Amino acid sequence: MSATAPPDTEIQGLVRLLPVSLRPFALLARFDRPIGWWLLFWPCVYGLTLAGGAFSHWHLVLWMLLGAIAMRGAGCVYNDIVDRDLDAKVVRTASRPLASGAASLKAAWAWLLLLCGVGLLVLVQLRIEAIFVALCSLALVAAYPFMKRITWWPQLWLGLVFSWGVPVGWVAVTGRADAAMLWLYGGTIFWVVGYDTIYAMQDREDDALVGIRSTALRMGEHIRSGVALCYLLALAGWGMAIWSVRPQGQALVALAPAAFHLAYQIASLKKDGSNALGHFRSNKVTGLLVALACLVVGASG
Repeated sequence: MSATAPPDTEIQGLVRLLPVSLRPFALLARFDRPIGWWLLFWPCVYGLTLAGGAFSHWHLVLWMLLGAIAMRGAGCVYNDIVDRDLDAKVVRTASRPLASGAASLKAAWAWLLLLCGVGLLVLVQLRIEAIFVALCSLALVAAYPFMKRITWWPQLWLGLVFSWGVPVGWVAVTGRADAAMLWLYGGTIFWVVGYDTIYAMQDREDDALVGIRSTALRMGEHIRSGVALCYLLALAGWGMAIWSVRPQGQALVALAPAAFHLAYQIASLKKDGSNALGHFRSNKVTGLLVALACLVVGASG
């Protein structure tokens, strides 16, 4: 493992204030690493705002934020349950609560059910069509931890999962799917593939040793051009979605800040992955910039 990659679990922030007995559960849900739920939350905002619901459905933004925190936590717990043996073999993940023995498997399952209960509370706030769309993601979520064992493109599967907030948010406002929603979803998928490939750069050596597959390994020496292509496809999808809602050239200008930010990521990304974690985390800013673009276009479309 690269010496620049920090351990996956660190007692920091609000986690330090918790009783010692509760800390493993906070770490299981990655409450110490809010970047994950930000990246799950922003696609929900994309769908909600570009569909024109930023003001009429403002309360759903808060519910979706809660849902993103709970369901990202649930996904991490489930992932750790499935990957506990593999995690113990990778230096960065060996300190995770299940891999290290800090939490029991039975307690992890109970914690997973509790987090899913919070997700259910959020789910019932949506219209029936959006509830159905949200439930359709469960099979994708359940299959994700196994993808790294059978394909070099687990990041693409993660893209399908982490972008699912787009159709949920869109249908919550409109009650239907259409071309703009599909373009928005497709663009977001490629954004996820790009940023998670950057994240996977940290583990290339260990992943190769234990047999875990990733796009970071598959792209090899071409990783910067591969991520650049993913980001270009993301911008193309987002641009087509905006054009579908408001077919005017000036509407596309709303994406310019996000485009510049993604270009900077590519230009400054080091092939050895020494700055990969910081670049991955900077996608919280990308998410905000795209959300603002969707808000501006959706509110005036």
